[in-house]
Amino acid sequence: MVMDVHGRDLRYFTAVAEELHFTRAAERLYVSQPALSKQIRMLEKQVGAALFERDRREVRLTEAGAALLPHAQRMVAEWEAARESVAKVVAERASALVVGMSTSPGRGGVLPAIRSRFTAEHPDTRLRVRQVSWDDSTAGLADGTSDVAFVWLPLPEQERYRWSPVAEEPRLVAMAETHPLADRETIDFAELLNEPFLALPDSAGPLRDYWLATDARGGKPAVIGAEVASAEETYEALAAELGVVLLALGNAPLVTLGGVVTRPVHGISPSRFVLAWRADDRRPLVEAYARAAAALSDGTRTPTTSRPHAAGCPRGTNSGTKR
Repeated sequence: MVMDVHGRDLRYFTAVAEELHFTRAAERLYVSQPALSKQIRMLEKQVGAALFERDRREVRLTEAGAALLPHAQRMVAEWEAARESVAKVVAERASALVVGMSTSPGRGGVLPAIRSRFTAEHPDTRLRVRQVSWDDSTAGLADGTSDVAFVWLPLPEQERYRWSPVAEEPRLVAMAETHPLADRETIDFAELLNEPFLALPDSAGPLRDYWLATDARGGKPAVIGAEVASAEETYEALAAELGVVLLALGNAPLVTLGGVVTRPVHGISPSRFVLAWRADDRRPLVEAYARAAAALSDGTRTPTTSRPHAAGCPRGTNSGTKR
């Protein structure tokens, strides 16, 4: 016979078995004695045996009750331990914030400045920074492994997110110093249309097209020289002359390590670097970190809670990049 016994029933049974007194057990459990007696009768019906012998003077365990007691005590103790473990995880989660990033914010000490503002308000909260591959353009927001993230716009399914601007920077083109265009001071994007480009993985979604400047190609598809998923891979591919790549001004030092140069590009829009978080995440710690980022951005503005627009949003509203 299969029995589906509730943890409450076992708690009630162990309390009566340990007290050997229904009134004291009821007081211990903060329930009425009739309710306790009713649950014990239901448990006895489920196990198919009387668990207690009762008379006016005393309550005694039956042989079946004595057999059940050590198992019930162990199960109740295990459940309490499980509840404590879950409560600990929930408490730790509530007092910790995971900050994802695909590219270090750098940029004049942005990350330490936001951390300083945030910890001044929440000194007991632990901040954990995690580096995420360029395969995930949301830096862990999409799968919930990051609570907030420094990302480049545009984001995939960007209606799912809110953000606060961190930096707007011109896009440069990086290339091997032996490239025929490397001697130019500035380059028109039209001159790069036939060049092989380094591209983000397909999983990066709209960000792959953004860094290929697909919208400025007039329908001409990009020639892909190689795919890259990190700054290290990008530098190696550039040095090997596998292609050129667009990147934000603030990230130029990541690839100009020797044998690689960057040049300004005309004919493409600037890049936008933001702190983003999930639109449905209203936890106080997330909103506090967002406020710290927004305060750093202009000293007064707080992040908007409106839905992001696909393009053309003014500074200070949601709209949402990567290199």
